[in-house]
Amino acid sequence: MEEINIKDFLSYLKHYVFAFVILVVLAVGGVIIYDTQFKKPIYQAKTTVVIAKSDASEGTAASLNDINASQKLVTTYSEIAKSELVLNSVIEKLGLTVTAKELGKSLTIKPVNDTAILSISASDAQPDSAALIANEIATVFAQTVADIYKTDNVTQLSMAEVPEAPANNTLTRDAVLAAAIAILLVAGFAFVRFYLDDSIKHNDDVEKIIGLPMAGRITRYDSKLKKGDSELIVADLPKAIVSENIKSLRTNLQFTAIDEGLKTILVTSTNAGEGKSFVSANLAISFAQADKKVLLVDCDLRKGRVHKLFGVLNTNGFSNLLATSLQSYKKYVRSTKIKNLDILTSGTYPPNPSELLSSNKNKKLIKMLSSNYDIVIIDGAPVGGLADSVILSSLVDETIIVVKDGATARNDLATAKSSLDKAGGKIAGIVFNMVDRKTSKYYSYYYSDEEPKRTRK
Repeated sequence: MEEINIKDFLSYLKHYVFAFVILVVLAVGGVIIYDTQFKKPIYQAKTTVVIAKSDASEGTAASLNDINASQKLVTTYSEIAKSELVLNSVIEKLGLTVTAKELGKSLTIKPVNDTAILSISASDAQPDSAALIANEIATVFAQTVADIYKTDNVTQLSMAEVPEAPANNTLTRDAVLAAAIAILLVAGFAFVRFYLDDSIKHNDDVEKIIGLPMAGRITRYDSKLKKGDSELIVADLPKAIVSENIKSLRTNLQFTAIDEGLKTILVTSTNAGEGKSFVSANLAISFAQADKKVLLVDCDLRKGRVHKLFGVLNTNGFSNLLATSLQSYKKYVRSTKIKNLDILTSGTYPPNPSELLSSNKNKKLIKMLSSNYDIVIIDGAPVGGLADSVILSSLVDETIIVVKDGATARNDLATAKSSLDKAGGKIAGIVFNMVDRKTSKYYSYYYSDEEPKRTRK
């Protein structure tokens, strides 16, 4: 991916809403449980001392030199305040059961910027102990300085008071931080997937990226089709959005060959599972509804599905016809309950599909079928790794490539296009299948999905 489209990325993030919610709930819930059930409260008491000359006469202001000298002593005095000499004395006087090193870790002694004041903070699991330790540190520190320097120049400015609330009560901050981290993790994961995503999407400029026009978009059918349900949506639900999409595709195809005339259409895909047979069958029904005499031919001689879509046996089909006289094709063609639509199933799967499709007999068969029908729609095998549809593309008027929106890789589509181009096939364009209606602005609220007829044709 050469560049990131912020709008597309934000739209892509919608797929991760559930992940956002779950991860945020888990992260915040975990923090709340830890802070309220497992986190030990720590109380902090604070006092301050000032370093100043104590021998100045009452009412005499300290000189600037005195203040500067006191400020220079602050760093030295802070080291004295947390020295083992002071700490051991405090432990002895208060009868503490900790070592000087452990007591030092619970203290924060630092000078106040640009002043001769030291801030002394003591932390403890008991609030009264925190205040007691802070005040005792200040007292012992002042006495130690007096003993060392023989001067009384340390004065406690404020007494440490017993704290009412724990100093480490950071539940709100921790919850917000956990939620933010969870969101960033999901967003980061989504960004990596979006950046590395090589799939082609309906809102991409496919003509610029692949060099092919967009022939149509077909939305994902909202209702879940169960086993045995009909996939012939155009016949069962003529007013559904999917049916309107198929009709739009039919119109676009007619315009692509307005001068030459459109008789034979190959429907293929890059890979299996992209919905080419679904598109083929419903496109054939759409042409039949437009008063065209239509034949749907299943030329996927490996995994044909036309017989399943129409609920018929796959005997005496296309491959069987090629093994006999072409003039007897009517014995192999089946009529359907849909007016103007006949089908020719794939028949027995042969061991050599490519050789069969490239035979002169097959070329004659396609010409003969197109002379007896207004429209012949051929459901071919996927292009990926197979020569079947590549061969057929040179025998038909137009070829459309069905891709699964957001799933088909661009490289696969580009490779399929290259293969069809080399064979001389005329590609009408790409059909995006299974488009999410919520992410597409092309569908109107005038359309509605009706309840389908749950009967096999």
